[in-house]
Amino acid sequence: MIRITDSLAINEDDITWSAMRASGPGGQNVNKVSTAIELRFDVGKAFLPEDLKARLRPLAGRLLTQDEVLVITAQET
Repeated sequence: MIRITDSLAINEDDITWSAMRASGPGGQNVNKVSTAIELRFDVGKAFLPEDLKARLRPLAGRLLTQDEVLVITAQET
């Protein structure tokens, strides 16, 4: 469990991440190394209060798929 507050935690099984090649201009190592991370959080299946899920949906915007999976990609940091 990942503790968010004293009364809220996220099950680690609801989060997956993977390394991938970043898009954009390349360089010497562009085809050799993974330079981006994609994090996926299954909001629909997560054990979260419904009011919290309802607040999260509009905040996530385009980052939330139709299957209610929040997808965040980090390429720079």
